[in-house]
Amino acid sequence: MAKLKKKPVMAIIKLQIPAGKATPAPPIGPALGQHGVGIMDFCKAYNDKTKDKGDLIIPVEIYVYKDRTFDFILKTPPASVLILKAINKKKGSPTPNTDIISVIKKDQLEEIAKIKMPDLNTNDVDQAVKIIAGSARSMGVRAEL
Repeated sequence: MAKLKKKPVMAIIKLQIPAGKATPAPPIGPALGQHGVGIMDFCKAYNDKTKDKGDLIIPVEIYVYKDRTFDFILKTPPASVLILKAINKKKGSPTPNTDIISVIKKDQLEEIAKIKMPDLNTNDVDQAVKIIAGSARSMGVRAEL
């Protein structure tokens, strides 16, 4: 977790941006511009930190201070993105309880759980696997535990 400055925070902006592909276009430009943050400064810093993450979507929390400076914290990719990447699909099932689009193996669930551990509310890998399996089920993916 990044070290935040001890300044008064004016706003916290949460965005999900593809790794290494931040541009001043919407939604980034308007979200940062309304708080007076240097849009290109953020885009360059974000792209530098995420250039090695491939094509994943990386959530970011941007802390904007009263003097219009900012810090940001990168989160882990959403579980749904990691699940879809593991099963090589573009999107989940439109009716997840009736249409099963794929099956995900236990080792794939464990790998995703280890990636997501910093953002989950558990320290136990087995519990994290159950959380990820629940996300998979809600997308129409059968989890083999």
